[in-house]
Amino acid sequence: MITPTKGIAPQRALLSVAAQISIVLTEPMTVSQVWVGLQKWRTRNGNDQIVSFAWFVLALDVLFMLGAVILDAGLIHKVGVR
Repeated sequence: MITPTKGIAPQRALLSVAAQISIVLTEPMTVSQVWVGLQKWRTRNGNDQIVSFAWFVLALDVLFMLGAVILDAGLIHKVGVR
């Protein structure tokens, strides 16, 4: 689930989706803005596999647990980038 396995494709693994979220998060954004940005990024980069909102939230949780992002005043920030 977190990493690719026999049943989880590499582009769908939580670490992959979390990395894609990190790419999209170029400035502080709301959860909705990150969600829309991720969908656009995945479409532009030829990834037709749909990621559900629940899977997106799990990937966002991975970033929070790793200390890569924080939530401040309703905006998600990359740590060290403000």
